[in-house]
Amino acid sequence: MLPVWKPKVEHPRSGLNLLLAVGLFISPWVLRFHEEPRPAWTAWLTALAIAIVVGAETIRLAEWQEWASVALGIWLVVAPLFVGFTANAIAQWTHIVAGVLVIAVTAWGAWVFGPKRPMGLRR
Repeated sequence: MLPVWKPKVEHPRSGLNLLLAVGLFISPWVLRFHEEPRPAWTAWLTALAIAIVVGAETIRLAEWQEWASVALGIWLVVAPLFVGFTANAIAQWTHIVAGVLVIAVTAWGAWVFGPKRPMGLRR
């Protein structure tokens, strides 16, 4: 019998970031800015990147994934300014809130589940 690969999600951070990625991915349709290419494609591509980082976490957890998640969160916060969709308040705030949440979830996960934490929890 062949072994079956089962993804291993050790940290709730991965699941929460995946939920945020799914929410970000569907937000252009739910919040009706899917017809505007700049915010819609920014949401879709960044959500895909977050999902890829989460997928990498299920294979093997490494420090670069935390940094990548934080970088993607920062990108979401500044994307409305750099990509140029500050005129659409709904799209702008969707990206900012999603970015802050990704940063917060990643920081929380690094603090609680990181190595040598005072709570005794380890990777």
